Amino acid sequence: MFKHILCPIDFSACSRTALTTASTLAASSNATLMVAHVWELSPYATTGLMSGGDAIEALLGDAERLLAEWAASVKRDHGAPQTTLVRGVPWAEIVQLLEANRAYDLVVMGTHGRTGLKHVLVGSVAERVVRHAPCAVLVVR
Repeated sequence: MFKHILCPIDFSACSRTALTTASTLAASSNATLMVAHVWELSPYATTGLMSGGDAIEALLGDAERLLAEWAASVKRDHGAPQTTLVRGVPWAEIVQLLEANRAYDLVVMGTHGRTGLKHVLVGSVAERVVRHAPCAVLVVR
């Protein structure tokens, strides 16, 4: 049914559920699975990181390690999924990944389920991906 599945994760419980779902779908469809993490440095965090690139590199290293651990946790008979770590605004980078590689036919991602003022102020990565993705998007709560 599916050939290439993208699963963006943010290391939350919602992402864990989405990754499990994506892995199951990939296994049942014999599809390739790409697990992606978009690392965004908050403008509020930069105040404490003015000491240079070492702190940022350490944070990126932690993200790479976590990404590898999460991908290994869903390893199936056909091996661990592929991974990619990109920097930028999460929803925009996810859409960019999809547009750069039109082979993806499904995105499986979690949602935090924000509502009310928090949703208005923060927005929803999943909502923006649904609006802009060139393929089907499955949002897992």
